[in-house]
Amino acid sequence: MEFQKINSVHLEELRSIVGDSYVFTSKEVLDINAHDYTEDLRFYPEVVLKPRTANEISAILKFCNTQNIPATPRGAGTGLSGGALPVFGGIVISMERFNTIIQIDERNLQATVEPGVINQVFQDAVMEKSLFYPPDPASRGSCFLGGNLAECAGGPKAVKYGVTKDYVLNCEVVLPTGEIIWTGANVLKNSTGYNLTQLIIGSEGTLGVITKIVVRLIPLPTENLLMLVPFFSAERACEAVSAIFRSGVIPSALEFMERDCIEYVMKFVDVKIPLKDGIQAHLIVEVDGNDKDVLFKECEKISEILYQYDCDEILFADTAQQKADLWRARRSAGEAVKSHSIYKEEDTVVPRAELPKLLKGVKEIGAKYGFRSVCYGHAGDGNLHVNIIKENMRDEDWDNEVPKGIREIFELCVSLGGTISGEHGIGYVQKNYMDIPFNAVQMNLMKGIKNLFDPNGILNPGKIFPESK
Repeated sequence: MEFQKINSVHLEELRSIVGDSYVFTSKEVLDINAHDYTEDLRFYPEVVLKPRTANEISAILKFCNTQNIPATPRGAGTGLSGGALPVFGGIVISMERFNTIIQIDERNLQATVEPGVINQVFQDAVMEKSLFYPPDPASRGSCFLGGNLAECAGGPKAVKYGVTKDYVLNCEVVLPTGEIIWTGANVLKNSTGYNLTQLIIGSEGTLGVITKIVVRLIPLPTENLLMLVPFFSAERACEAVSAIFRSGVIPSALEFMERDCIEYVMKFVDVKIPLKDGIQAHLIVEVDGNDKDVLFKECEKISEILYQYDCDEILFADTAQQKADLWRARRSAGEAVKSHSIYKEEDTVVPRAELPKLLKGVKEIGAKYGFRSVCYGHAGDGNLHVNIIKENMRDEDWDNEVPKGIREIFELCVSLGGTISGEHGIGYVQKNYMDIPFNAVQMNLMKGIKNLFDPNGILNPGKIFPESK
């Protein structure tokens, strides 16, 4: 793609739209916006804008269309697929000033928020009203709700409550051509035309810039119990997962961490997890609801099943602090692995009963191509995060052999009925693997949608679609 470079005339026009105080060209600001949490990638924008209204974003995108300048919307920069990286330079549109919780409607169990609201800030605000917004990615303490929508984020609670798309009713969106639209209606049922709301969710900032979000809420569960379950075999731990669901119990979270991951975490954060010799993996199992007696019965039922899969003694988190420590350990897994070595994180997902085959296959493929992997993830969803560790691997092998192994891992996922991303998105780093889950007809449909929304290709270019060969 060929885009126009930004010059002094362009900068003056942009200042007239958002104000001089919200146009940034300093090296410090450009550097912050050149990377996210995806590996060690860096792509520098030419300018960073921090608008405050949908009308300002509309004017920016109209200007970009007339001048052929690429624009990349950005939330908190916590993404793991390079979705917010300005790979062609141009403008980064930072959404950090869109940070208002506009309304919490307790009568209708809905809320209207701006996309720069931090996930946990919003969760805490509705929790004060005994309401619950379940999507809770690992970065919930810093990630923005708009980014959650762009990637259709999940998190541990998704196994029982669903992912981001299950809670969004309506969005205000600025289209790449500058028009401002609402995608749906503030209702629980809507069979009126094509579902533009769900099309925008998961589109990774390539079809429009979200400026308001209407979400549904549910009553807050008042009780929960949390178990830590050690296994002598990681594959047996994975086998136990689908057995729990077949028993009729739906945990509110069911997470998997293999031994290497736990060891990294304990070096990274001040949390102690019992780790006997021979233990190869842990499951974290949570149940929630409003009746503690019912929850204890569910835990008894789950325990009976788990012991059939050769687990060691099941441990309960007895205090709020123990629960918080255990969740802190799980949520810090990605950063703990990253602190150890350069790595690539693959967001694999299969039907949950196929998880043992996926884990076994990942290890076999790693042995074939000479890399070690550290695995953890949302086992209840069949969503396994595969962290490929560089350590002492030669640069040549890292650049040439690892991509072959990743391709085989993705091919395995698809052969098991899964796909190549469960919640991180395709973004920049996975786009050249899109031929694995999709054929030419499917890809052309998606490209047609992109072209309809963004005829000049200026919004978040270089994402999702494979590079032309």
